[in-house]
Amino acid sequence: MAIYSCRNLGLPALNLLRVKGMHILQQLMLEERLLRTTSDNWCIINDGTEDRNIVMGASGRPAELLKIDSVLQDKVAVIRRFTGGGTVIVDHSTVFVSFICNKDALPDVQPYPGPIMSWSSLIYDDVFRQVGDFSLCENAANLVGMRNQLQKHDGYIIHLSSGTLMLVTWPISNFQGPEYRKERDHLEFLCRLRDYLPRSNFIDRTIHGVERHFPVEQRGLEAVESRASYIVFKPTSKVVAEQELKEALFRYQRV
Repeated sequence: MAIYSCRNLGLPALNLLRVKGMHILQQLMLEERLLRTTSDNWCIINDGTEDRNIVMGASGRPAELLKIDSVLQDKVAVIRRFTGGGTVIVDHSTVFVSFICNKDALPDVQPYPGPIMSWSSLIYDDVFRQVGDFSLCENAANLVGMRNQLQKHDGYIIHLSSGTLMLVTWPISNFQGPEYRKERDHLEFLCRLRDYLPRSNFIDRTIHGVERHFPVEQRGLEAVESRASYIVFKPTSKVVAEQELKEALFRYQRV
């Protein structure tokens, strides 16, 4: 089904995939394949993920970001994604929104972190209109979500994860936390999305915000997975092996 408005006539279509409970590793692999093997524009919304996982940026170092002994004891999977950015803990209560855009889709947006973040803030200004005092910015004092992105020569991807990131219900002993957290308690550091918007309302508002900027075509998962499936592709997002975590812990303890 295609959805159009006068405001976005003439813009390339954005494919919308809405899923529930997709494992975050499967989602990351799908996103990387779409980014690297197609020139299509996508918005992927995943309402929660199976199990509890720690997700690090491409260059993340476990010894600097995690309390590895606790991670191993609790048997929590650690995933290194293909994009950069911070480290988050995600589970069924997290809402994931990703935009994959060809650079020609937004010709007025330069393919650099600042302009891309400014553009994505326009959508979330719509999402949180008349709902608290929220804005998309770097190193905020209080968070309701985390944003990560990756640029390549002909496109870019933006991740935003919202909900109970770095879970308030999970002991902080597993997670070092960002410097700008300043060792604050979770409830002092994070705003829970559910305190401001029901998750279904947040998702509906996000879709409406997207429709204000693009003609939207809704897609099913089978159609998306078949896209460029004939192209040989090796995803770079992966689970960090337990042995790698143990070796990182051993090196850290020797310092």
